[in-house]
Amino acid sequence: MTVSPPTSAEVTALGQDQPLTGGVRAGYALGSLATGAFGTVPGLLLLPYLTDNLGVAAGLAGLLVLVPKAWDVLINPVAGRISDRTVSRWGARRPYLLFGGLAVAVLFALMFAGPFGAGSGAALYVAVAFLLTATAYAFFQVPYVAMPAEMTDDYSERTRLMTWRVAVLAVAILVSGAVAPIVVQAGGGGVPGHRWMGVFVAALIVVGALGSFFGTRRAPVGRVTESEPTLRAQLAVVRRNRPFTVLLTVFVVQSIGVATMLAGVKYVADHVLQRPEDGPTLLFACFVGPALLVMPLWSRVGARVGKTKALVAASVLLSGGALALIVAGSVPPVVAYAVTGLIGVGYAGQQVFAMAMLPDCVAYDAARTGRRQAGVFTGLWTAGETFGLALGPGLYALVLQLSGYASSASGAAAQSDGAKLGVLLGFSLVPALLVGPVTLLLRRYDLTPERLASVQVATGTVAR
Repeated sequence: MTVSPPTSAEVTALGQDQPLTGGVRAGYALGSLATGAFGTVPGLLLLPYLTDNLGVAAGLAGLLVLVPKAWDVLINPVAGRISDRTVSRWGARRPYLLFGGLAVAVLFALMFAGPFGAGSGAALYVAVAFLLTATAYAFFQVPYVAMPAEMTDDYSERTRLMTWRVAVLAVAILVSGAVAPIVVQAGGGGVPGHRWMGVFVAALIVVGALGSFFGTRRAPVGRVTESEPTLRAQLAVVRRNRPFTVLLTVFVVQSIGVATMLAGVKYVADHVLQRPEDGPTLLFACFVGPALLVMPLWSRVGARVGKTKALVAASVLLSGGALALIVAGSVPPVVAYAVTGLIGVGYAGQQVFAMAMLPDCVAYDAARTGRRQAGVFTGLWTAGETFGLALGPGLYALVLQLSGYASSASGAAAQSDGAKLGVLLGFSLVPALLVGPVTLLLRRYDLTPERLASVQVATGTVAR
């Protein structure tokens, strides 16, 4: 593999205007086993691991979770630029699916190895390991997310491809998020249980990396064309793409809300629902499980009303359900589980349409500029997403700190009424305020199928 500035038309995609095969869709979607596991488990278990097993104060624990992911804001665009300029016999993106994915798996297992027990040394070890894992993940995720814009020129095919991806993503989130707490308990709890959990999640990441690498071997790889010579010039191009900047802003803020809710699952199960043994798994299953059932429905909704309106509807359902959970402490747990299921329906739509609209924005830029810069756009996208997924637990940790949450090195400690209120508000009100109002920005998103097609035809970037 060599990395060099590509010249115009070095590689020409075959069949980009044709529907993708089911094998290619499935192969690409398998990569979501890796993204789903890494995007879920740290947000679900890392903060409780620090506060309730390593004895780290909630505020400091939130900072330790946030800082390594904040690094992604810098490294993800770099990873995108590097993959844009990569020329190999496997295409520009696929080498990173293999090598980046395997590196993520190894580093993830090491992150929960716990060689220093509890205390400041253990906390520092986790922070450094998380930083290295996040760096490796950038070089897997950014090329992976860039691929759909180059695999097909068809507007509707991108929605189908994202439907496959989000379906597998839902499975990955469900399996990793629901089973990981079970593995911790089966492994003896505490630090030893988390070691076994790290190995389990690493295995899922390996399957996703290998599956996506081999499953996309027959996929169109896109045209390698000239790219802007510097990162600053590429970022200037991104700023001129208004549909992308609007969509990115909405998605990042909503990701913060989703991550805040995810960070609170174990705390709510322990201290609000009083179900420490099975509560985390049940809550998480209710949140993710509906996605497997409603994905075809969301696909039909998007085809009927358009991606933008469908994204608004999903966001409203997600935000309204989160707000309703504010009564979780005064109703039977089954009610909280049911409302969480409705939130899961909204979450499924929010994910599928946001990710289906991203390749449209990338294709729009390619049609306007004649330059292949998918890696730059997806680098910024994934940087924003991962930063949001890190800021969510950090925000939740801040709520815990302000409400007086008591940390412990030997399991969840008894909490005051004020701390329990903080646990609940961080799980319900805060996500609702983040997901709902920002949806209004989508009124400025004006990239319709007709507009995209007209630009592509006018510039000759797609045959009609």
